Amino acid sequence: MLIFIVLLLLGAGALGFRFWSRRRARARLLASALSADQRGIVETSVPLLRKLPTDLREKLEGKINVFLDQIEFVGCNGLEVTEEMRLSIAAQACLLVANTDTWYENLHTILVYPSAFKSKTKRHNGYVVTEGETVRVGESWPRGPVVLSWADAEHGASDPKDGHNVVFHEFAHQIDDLSGHTDGVPVLNMDQSFAAWERVFVSAFKRHVRNVDNGHKTAFDAYGTVGPEEFFAVAVEVFFERPAFLKHEEAAVYQQLVSLFRLDPSSWA
Repeated sequence: MLIFIVLLLLGAGALGFRFWSRRRARARLLASALSADQRGIVETSVPLLRKLPTDLREKLEGKINVFLDQIEFVGCNGLEVTEEMRLSIAAQACLLVANTDTWYENLHTILVYPSAFKSKTKRHNGYVVTEGETVRVGESWPRGPVVLSWADAEHGASDPKDGHNVVFHEFAHQIDDLSGHTDGVPVLNMDQSFAAWERVFVSAFKRHVRNVDNGHKTAFDAYGTVGPEEFFAVAVEVFFERPAFLKHEEAAVYQQLVSLFRLDPSSWA
């Protein structure tokens, strides 16, 4: 019995030490800045980040370090993942969580294809299951991985004003999924109301679907009509890349995203 208790205590101590070591390593990474070379790569590949206030840039660099330490990047179809690719993707993903405690806890792998890739799909109609293939530029799976086309990720980062960014889109899905469901309702901050979020986003989603169906102008990509989860993801793209436009066209949606991300991109110089 005594041996069992000693072993139990030793095991608990080892787990405690491992947890403490991880927290200490994470804190060290969060407090670390990028090197001058890394910062140059990030600012060149993701020009949007040049607008960030100094304090936010420091937070972002720490989270990029944590992200790179946590995530394994895997090149597919012969692609060799370079440091530039890793930094570009990490910087874009971390911008979404730069000013909050939200983190991609369940993500450990990113698959990177050279360009658009084929993805297998299944559709259920009663007892009938239909399999097929579709061409995609990005995918986000619950608990990972995230799958990206590098050509599209690179293009999305290089043009910070077109409202289209596949990395923002797929990592919006990752944030959405932290609630346990990818349904367009992420884990909200303590000062946010679920009722208010639902009222704003359901109304905006229905309006978006109606506008697309009638061929009218809309602030969001038409892909957002697929469902509330896709509407949230395309809204995040516009929020970061066309903030003044979104604030003017859909002020309530913009304000909900300001509260969610603790960021106001329209104020960045």
